Amino acid sequence: MTAPDQIPGQEYDYEALPSNHGLGRNMMAGAFAGIAEHAVMYPVDLLKTRMQILHPTTGGLYTGLTNAFSTIYRIEGWRTLWKGVSSVIVGAGPAHAVYFGTYELVKELAGGNVDQGHHPLAAATSGAAATIASDALMNPFDVIKQRMQVHGSTHKTLMQCARSVYRNEGVHAFYVSYPTTLCMTVPFTATQFVAYESISKVMNPKEEYDPFTHCIAGGLAGAFAAGITTPLDVVKTLLQTRGLAENAEVRSARGLFNAAAIIKRQFGWSGFLRGMRPRIISTMPSTAICWTSYEMAKAYFKRQADR
Repeated sequence: MTAPDQIPGQEYDYEALPSNHGLGRNMMAGAFAGIAEHAVMYPVDLLKTRMQILHPTTGGLYTGLTNAFSTIYRIEGWRTLWKGVSSVIVGAGPAHAVYFGTYELVKELAGGNVDQGHHPLAAATSGAAATIASDALMNPFDVIKQRMQVHGSTHKTLMQCARSVYRNEGVHAFYVSYPTTLCMTVPFTATQFVAYESISKVMNPKEEYDPFTHCIAGGLAGAFAAGITTPLDVVKTLLQTRGLAENAEVRSARGLFNAAAIIKRQFGWSGFLRGMRPRIISTMPSTAICWTSYEMAKAYFKRQADR
């Protein structure tokens, strides 16, 4: 599929970052992609969080993904599946704007747009830099989101939850999981970007705007990266929801290694795989939506700039 408005016989260098294509437009495309991704896949993300809680209340104990969905829908109502979505909508726009803006900037500086060749190192470097920058902005919103997602949470709004966490646990609570988040998202993003660039090169060697390619490549890259980083995601969830835990040891979790030790001691190695299925199921379409939305917005802005 070729890009709309492409002049016959003219090469449409889609992936490269033209000199007349400002960073601001990449950031706008990233914001659009982030909001679209998180809003559409939010219910599955909520199920993942519920299933990763180590010591849930009686009403929050589930036997599987289908059971979790049906139980929440039957007992708490369908609106519960969207509880906390305001946090990711508010945070995802700016965070993804920084994410993709950093990605494009570092990719250009690292030589990822030099020619039509494959540049996995540039892709991994730009992906790692992008997640370090965006997670610094998104981490507090992620903490608020998961506090609102937990079964039995009394938090009703974004601001009420933020004030409660700050008043009871201090500003440290918003960033206690940041090192763990980076330990997970840096390899996740680096792996995802390398996989995405590699799959895209194979499926779309001409680097034309092709929504099908972007969707499939994004989904496969996200699923692979999600699977191998699930253990760190479980640790992150424990740290971000520790303030609501009923178990005293979990409430006292201090950081990455201490949280990992608690999981190993209480649940064994299988504890690190909690929520893997919903994580992959949610990540695969969410990264497909994210990349497709980003590339679509990016193509639109490039067409506008070329006119």
